[in-house]
Amino acid sequence: MTTERTYQNFLNYLQVEKGLARNTVQAYAHDISTFLAFAEEQGLSLENIEQDDLAKYLQELYSRLSARSVARNIVSLRGFFRFLILDRYITNDPTENLESPRTWRTLPGYLTGPEVELLLSQPDITRLQGLRDRAMLELLYATGLRVSELIKLRMGEVNLEAGFLTTTGKGNKQRIVPVGDAAVAFLRTYLAEARSGLLGKSASSPYLFLTRRGRPMTRVYFWMLVGNYGRLAGISKHLSPHILRHSFATHLLEHGADLRSVQLMLGHSDISTTQIYTHVTRERLKKIYDKYHPRS
Repeated sequence: MTTERTYQNFLNYLQVEKGLARNTVQAYAHDISTFLAFAEEQGLSLENIEQDDLAKYLQELYSRLSARSVARNIVSLRGFFRFLILDRYITNDPTENLESPRTWRTLPGYLTGPEVELLLSQPDITRLQGLRDRAMLELLYATGLRVSELIKLRMGEVNLEAGFLTTTGKGNKQRIVPVGDAAVAFLRTYLAEARSGLLGKSASSPYLFLTRRGRPMTRVYFWMLVGNYGRLAGISKHLSPHILRHSFATHLLEHGADLRSVQLMLGHSDISTTQIYTHVTRERLKKIYDKYHPRS
């Protein structure tokens, strides 16, 4: 089997059998195609690649990429070579003893409580679009959804009586997320007073949030709305829908939520991804120390 055919089989495996999201598969594709180009340049075939060859490749990556990017490449390589073993293309895994670089993740940007309140208050709720936007912002902050999850929400996936929603995240994994009272209240008002007006002459739509033409809200349009409301609020930080997801997680931890619960609500498959938010605990402890230690 040719290397190209093996590479394509691996991508099909990720997409079909593992059910990974399209963006994740594309990231694997980029990492593995780059590695295969290196292997071809070095005259290496997949059957005879050893750990020393991978070490040389990673050293080359270190010269031009961040530690986080190198760590991601290691994950991709491990997945690729484990697939080759499962597919009986090779018998020994050269990635078995590879160590990921120790990296400090970039601290996520987030809004303070007052900044969130200021942002949420910007939409003009006397208008259909403003009521929709307020409901979307409230729901995003109340649940920590990804923007892609928010715009794909369907009417039947939100239970306002019980106060929860069901969403499908990365890897087509479903999760249930609670919805707070404030978001529920604005969603009720949006559904009662705005959605049918936005739907207009369209017969129907299964999607919860619609544009003024009755079409499903788009990712790009909502990004633009958040940026506009941020400017209206006078918030100097770079704003995107994702900053409300970060704020959701940060504020939960600030008020005593445990990391495992936050992980489940965010839909992280690995708790190490959620641990990026433990900066909250560190910052809180430092403030307490600075305030109360007599020699600080």
